[in-house]
Amino acid sequence: MGGVEVVRFRYFFHRWQNLAYEGGILAKLRQNRWRYLQVPFFFFFQLLALIRILGKRKFDVIHAHWLIPQGLVAIWALFLRKGPRLLCTSHGADLYGLRGVWLDRPKRAIIKRTAALTVVSRVMAELAVRLGAKAESLHVISMGVDAQTLFTPARRGERRDHELLFVGRLVEKKGLTYLLGALPAILARYPRASLSIAGSGPEEERLRFLAEKLGISDRVTFLGPIPNPELPHLYRRAAVFIAPSIVAESGDQEGLGLVLAEAMACECPVVASDLPAIRDVVIDGVTGLTARERNSADLASKVIALLDNPDLRKRLAEEGRRHVLARFDWEVVADRYARLIEVLAQ
Repeated sequence: MGGVEVVRFRYFFHRWQNLAYEGGILAKLRQNRWRYLQVPFFFFFQLLALIRILGKRKFDVIHAHWLIPQGLVAIWALFLRKGPRLLCTSHGADLYGLRGVWLDRPKRAIIKRTAALTVVSRVMAELAVRLGAKAESLHVISMGVDAQTLFTPARRGERRDHELLFVGRLVEKKGLTYLLGALPAILARYPRASLSIAGSGPEEERLRFLAEKLGISDRVTFLGPIPNPELPHLYRRAAVFIAPSIVAESGDQEGLGLVLAEAMACECPVVASDLPAIRDVVIDGVTGLTARERNSADLASKVIALLDNPDLRKRLAEEGRRHVLARFDWEVVADRYARLIEVLAQ
């Protein structure tokens, strides 16, 4: 796949193997607790696959994405197959959503045994330090977006005046409840406005019911999952991209909010919740606007402010793209990871 060898592993009967994807493992477990039966099999067969790979070839570095489960699996494998150094990347849910004594202990153990730990935002680095990460082995490196060839600005006439857009998994921490709650006020000011929701997840049925209840279902379109190459068309078409993220009841929250960087790379004006990790991407009044978390009225007022002011939209959009090119472009991020991996491989 793009020059990368992908090794897949089966961990359960094919018909019921559904622990990952479509919202993520944590959301899947909350949706159906019978899926906890798959967890030990997932760990075991991923470990077995990794041990087999390490037995066939020599590697200098293992890069594990997420502390749990991948980081934990890598630690176990390295007890049996010495050699590679471990680089682990935490994306957010593993630090924020997996909490409690019985989960903090393995996270601390994993962090202690990694040669380097990367996190995708500055606020995550603070939490990682509290869990025992050492400053010399901790690096803030966000995930990147292809801002040069894929996520690029709209052509003249492509952007629509009143189309609103959300892209992401349909899970609690994305805060779509509050975006739907804001839509009636937006429609009162702009009756032609519409909201497109790109993504899937366990909250979809509840969100559809809420749209019906609010009487806005005719102005909301659930697009389902959209392939990555098709997302730029949505970002270029939208007047405003909205990310109403919240801190979920479990404590899970955004590690960064990469879809915001995608939208900004396409020069789409953005409104996002004022959460610590999101501040790395959206600088209020400079690269976008922020609204108070869990506050539909404030969210609506910020969206209306952008729809009211084309000049403000243009200024934020242009500055947003410059910010993405400097900090989140693939070339920038890839270079930082390349230099880190080269050091670890020595």
